[in-house]
Amino acid sequence: MEYLKILKNNNIIYSGTRTYKSFQQSTVDFSLRFVFSGNERYGIGRRNLTIYPDSFLLLNKGTQYSSMTDFASPVHSFVISFDERFLENFVKEMMSKGYNLFNSDYITPGNVFNETIYPLNGDMLFNIQNLRYKLDCGMQDEKLINDCLGECLLSYFRIYYEEILQKADRLKFLNKSTKVEILRRLNLAKEYLYTNYNRNISLDELAEYACLSVNHLLRTFKQAFDLTPHQFLVQLRLQRARVLLKNTDYPVNEVVNLIGFECPSSFIRLFREHFQTTPLKYRQSA
Repeated sequence: MEYLKILKNNNIIYSGTRTYKSFQQSTVDFSLRFVFSGNERYGIGRRNLTIYPDSFLLLNKGTQYSSMTDFASPVHSFVISFDERFLENFVKEMMSKGYNLFNSDYITPGNVFNETIYPLNGDMLFNIQNLRYKLDCGMQDEKLINDCLGECLLSYFRIYYEEILQKADRLKFLNKSTKVEILRRLNLAKEYLYTNYNRNISLDELAEYACLSVNHLLRTFKQAFDLTPHQFLVQLRLQRARVLLKNTDYPVNEVVNLIGFECPSSFIRLFREHFQTTPLKYRQSA
């Protein structure tokens, strides 16, 4: 279903199917960007970030970006843009309630957050699906809509805490600014894996993109993500396989090729180890 809702408090929600290439544009407000089918590619400076139904992207106010989708595959996009005043009031309210997530040491001046790819799961997935369902069913009560938006924001801050703050704390450096900078570079590596997961990626290539030496990349990536880059890539490919098995009719052998595996038997073994079921049984139960 396609709609553009502009609420009285200037929060904006867009839902629609896109098949396009876009020109350079700039965000008006802090926004969360999702896709429910297909994928959408964003360019921010030299960075290329691709989001899928199991991930989402945050863009801060004023960020310049370009985006595109595959003309052959319509993409269902869902975008929430939060008015600056709504965001500020939300953060102040959460701080007043004593949420550790909103410790003043964690919130940056101007509410500027890490623009990277985040996993879409848990509470965030539930709240986004709940908001989308209610809007698709015609909900017009703006108070209820804003309550749902508040739940989505709270879910984002929980993910931000886990994906940014906790991971930075795991890095074995004394200086906080060093931790922040190394995690920024590690997120470049993570984004590169998200976007290029279906092809062979060398460690040298990944390290060069992240502006780290190979040894430094291996050591710090493991500290932050509890996985080596290769393990992270395998896990990502398996997650993509689940999406394809659930949402497409591609044969298993074609799914194997699409996600970058070379050996179907290895894929089936790894899929069973991670999800305690075979790809075919997963498809039948999905």
